[in-house]
Amino acid sequence: MKVAMIGQKGIPSRAGGIEVHVEELAKRLAGQGCDLIVYCREGYSDALNGEPIQSLRVQKTSSIKSKHLDAISHTLSSTIHALFAKCDIFHYHALGPSTLSFIPRLFGKKVVCTVHGLDWQRAKWGKLATTYLKFGEYATAKFSHETITVSDALVDYYKNKYTREINYIPNGVEKPTNLSPDIILNKYGLDKDSYVLFLARLVPEKGAHYLIEAFKSLPPGKKLVIAGGSSHSDEYAESLRRLAADRDDIVFTGFVTGDELKELYSNCYLYVLPSDIEGLPISLLEAMSYENYCLTSDIAENANIVGKLGATFAASNTADLANKLRYLLDHPDVVQSSRAKTREYVIQKYNWDDICQSTLNVYKRLG
Repeated sequence: MKVAMIGQKGIPSRAGGIEVHVEELAKRLAGQGCDLIVYCREGYSDALNGEPIQSLRVQKTSSIKSKHLDAISHTLSSTIHALFAKCDIFHYHALGPSTLSFIPRLFGKKVVCTVHGLDWQRAKWGKLATTYLKFGEYATAKFSHETITVSDALVDYYKNKYTREINYIPNGVEKPTNLSPDIILNKYGLDKDSYVLFLARLVPEKGAHYLIEAFKSLPPGKKLVIAGGSSHSDEYAESLRRLAADRDDIVFTGFVTGDELKELYSNCYLYVLPSDIEGLPISLLEAMSYENYCLTSDIAENANIVGKLGATFAASNTADLANKLRYLLDHPDVVQSSRAKTREYVIQKYNWDDICQSTLNVYKRLG
């Protein structure tokens, strides 16, 4: 079978959970003998057009460079290319790209849609874009032959709203190697256990503003590191910097990757994800794989992951977040108690090889 993966910005991944998901999944599918084309936006990937990466083909297609048209125009050009490439299965990722999943169906092709989250809930979108993304949700339920979601909470959502049984196939994580502080010590003055870490895109639904406000109410001690770049959200990112402008113990790193990223995960005292909306956050899985104690908002998508190995606070409640932070900063024994169990648990439950096999099983059902 020949499979087209459409909707991601591209691989190798530079940022974003969808891109990490596609890269990790695609390289394993290719290793299983799946004939795969991964579509990338021009200017995103350093790979040459048509160049194989880990036995899979990367194909760049054009797009209109704007906030509202970039993704959908790239989806259209990729879909057309995949039709001419005679792909058998069209696998769309996210709600926006899935709005065009009816096109391959008109040509008798099989369609799979993966829902990484209900994107229409995100604050960065205006009324028109929100309406379009709601149509994308409808498309994933009605246009696809098979629908996948990375969030177990969305399985019941689709069953109740669309009377549709969909597949739960989560994101995954690999066992990392912890690194000592080197880059982060020289660059930011960060040593082992000297800071609380937030690492995610700087968009409103990730809740970095709650964390900064809560942190500012605490007595001096550890630093707060805000790691990540904006995603069509420069105004919000700038508002975070203004919010922290009077504090020299709040560090903004921007987008990080490579050993710097690994060092940040390896040496933080505590990882915090105060998000209002999630699908299944890869950053949280990664933080747990580095044996970090994690404090998250109590939305189901976060709470179901951390379970009893971490802690939660009432979503959007800055006062509760501050109280939980204060307690965990004052009780290092609690933070240290479940580190080893955290790594073992997350690597066993969210294993990319198992995820690959589950996805391949979905493809096989389509013939």
